[in-house]
Amino acid sequence: MSSVKIVVPLLVALLVLSQSVFIVDQREQAILFRLGEIKRTDFKPGLHFKLPFINNVKFFEKRLLNLDADPERFLTSEKKDVIVDSYVKWKIADVGAYYKATGGDSRRAGLLLYQKINDGLRAEFGKRTVQQVVAGERSEIMGIVTKNANREAKSLGVVVVDVRVKGISLPQEVSNSVYERMRAERERVARNFRSRGSEAAERIRANADRERTVILADAFRQAEVVRGEGDAISAKIYADAYDQDRDFYSFNRSLEAYRNSFGSKNDLLLIQPDADFFKYFKSPNAD
Repeated sequence: MSSVKIVVPLLVALLVLSQSVFIVDQREQAILFRLGEIKRTDFKPGLHFKLPFINNVKFFEKRLLNLDADPERFLTSEKKDVIVDSYVKWKIADVGAYYKATGGDSRRAGLLLYQKINDGLRAEFGKRTVQQVVAGERSEIMGIVTKNANREAKSLGVVVVDVRVKGISLPQEVSNSVYERMRAERERVARNFRSRGSEAAERIRANADRERTVILADAFRQAEVVRGEGDAISAKIYADAYDQDRDFYSFNRSLEAYRNSFGSKNDLLLIQPDADFFKYFKSPNAD
């Protein structure tokens, strides 16, 4: 009996002690309740005490939480549908306000947050064209949506860290029209480049033809000048040689004429025997 008297109070003491302490992990936040009413939320990581059977504690995540939304269909300013797949990074900023707004249910918090994010995305996509949301202004859209979502999410006691779009796709009917418009635009740009290239080619060809004509004309002019100068020098040499010995020059010219006239056995020349052409045949000293 004495051992029972010792063990029972000891067990009761241990039970009371276990109900009197709790540990807050550095990755968690805690709310202390007294008979269902929030009494304290500002707990630091470590060991804390509470009144057993009167106080109870609930723990919530302090780390970033991920909300992966289902793809949604939004209308652009062109009244064309785009299918947007997005996700949200968020965390609990005010655990007391979070519990009051959502009852501590993370699914309910995600649903309420998703509705606010979804409304922001719908509004921003509705201000822009397909090309802008796909290629040009995605970062700007995410920044605006994140800022607006944070303003709305204060009532939930959460803060939106980031909103990101994983992908933007087009319904089949929209894809075909967009691709056709893009193809037409690329063809227009290609035609423009081709026409500019043809214009440049014609200009280069015309310049080359003009330069060729100028070069040929200048070369012909220089050739005629050189030929004229050569003919003048040749005539001067002949004249100087003729002046040195006119009889020898006449005799040499006659021999050249004989060679040119009788170069073939079939050559036939009809001329009077006393003509000047044969004067050197009669006498080497013919005058």
